[in-house]
Amino acid sequence: MKIDIKIPSVGENIEKATITAVSVKAGDDVKKDDILLELETGKAVVEIPAEQDGRIAEVKVEAGAEVQIGQSVMILETVVAEESFSVGSDSVEKVEDSPAQSQLESEEKKTGEETAPLAAAEHVKQAVPASETAESDRGGAVEASAPQRSEILPKVPAAPSVRRFAREIGIEIGEVKGSGPGGRISVEDVKAYSKKKNTERPSGDLHSYIQSEALPDFSKWGGIRTEKMSRIRQVTAQHLSYSWSTIPHVTQFDKADITSLESLRRQLAPEVEKQGGKLTMTAILTSVCARALKEFPAFNSSVDMEKQEIIFKDFVNIGIAVDTPNGLLVPVIRHADQKGIAEISRELQVLAEKARTRKILPADLEGGTFTVSNLGGITGTGFTPIINSPEVAILGVSRGSTEAVLKDGNWEARLMLPLSLSYDHRIIDGADGARFVLWLKNALEQPFRLLL
Repeated sequence: MKIDIKIPSVGENIEKATITAVSVKAGDDVKKDDILLELETGKAVVEIPAEQDGRIAEVKVEAGAEVQIGQSVMILETVVAEESFSVGSDSVEKVEDSPAQSQLESEEKKTGEETAPLAAAEHVKQAVPASETAESDRGGAVEASAPQRSEILPKVPAAPSVRRFAREIGIEIGEVKGSGPGGRISVEDVKAYSKKKNTERPSGDLHSYIQSEALPDFSKWGGIRTEKMSRIRQVTAQHLSYSWSTIPHVTQFDKADITSLESLRRQLAPEVEKQGGKLTMTAILTSVCARALKEFPAFNSSVDMEKQEIIFKDFVNIGIAVDTPNGLLVPVIRHADQKGIAEISRELQVLAEKARTRKILPADLEGGTFTVSNLGGITGTGFTPIINSPEVAILGVSRGSTEAVLKDGNWEARLMLPLSLSYDHRIIDGADGARFVLWLKNALEQPFRLLL
């Protein structure tokens, strides 16, 4: 039996990926869970394993190729009996030669989408005799025996991934005219509609595109070399350009006296290490920021300009900017407000290691509500961090240094930590930004507050 290996869904709103490595070739024997290939999806590397023992009959891709979610990349031949094979997997599907399957595959090629309704219909057809399967494509016997299919079909003929894409770029899916069979809407239809809508906007529109300027021929002045952007760098560039151009940034600067906190951190570090973590300033800041967001909910929100709404979140997920050889990654500590500093330290250490060794998963990078970027381990006295859209604030932390501070009429040597808070001025006013930074300062300067 032949199994069609396809690129599985690997994360919310991810529609394409880059093949970074192909581990097998045609004719190779593989065991279940053997790694077939690696994908780079935006900022994560995902390994695709074999789900059956068998032999690779065909390899359709090579390293460096860009692929779409759902695209066929390999054919695996197995000796498993047809009756025992499950079709419930996201990443493999049985290769059929029936008229019904052929028609489904033809429709998928035309629309470029593998949809939940089509998959559900395929499962129904495999549960009935071949004669009924052939009839079902004309709206016959299977339709009558499987009323649940009508419940799955959406009112607007579009796959969930297409609906998500439309929501992300602010398009009402019901306004888009589909070009597929039965008016089915594809991602390309949404893009075409969005492009048309943008061209109709007045030139002064906030969201109008900024025209790029052509670069000069640098080789006229000396030797040059070019290097293709990695997928991570491409996504970073696009996302931060969008954040900078659409969010009105304000950055608030201040310094916190962490002399007492650093002393306490050194005392408690061995205890946290016994629990499997590392008590760093980043871990402490994560805990402090999580508590601050409960006090200042506007900093834990998102802006929907299309609906003119502010979305307040009851959960607190802190993203931590991690410097890796492959580029900037932001893994997320989920429900940070419900975790102690020791637990945050352990989780942060695991996520940072996964990020540096390219084992991070797309799910580890999703759902953040606020970001902390700590450059104190390198150098610097301050910087202006760019907000990680759709968040509305980010805390930048620079290198602490000993300074002379006037305290109770006397000059003392104190360890001062520079803080840089960037926030979205559409919903956060300057006074609120100052209050947020002041709350952070008080919490860091009085370590006992962290225990309350």
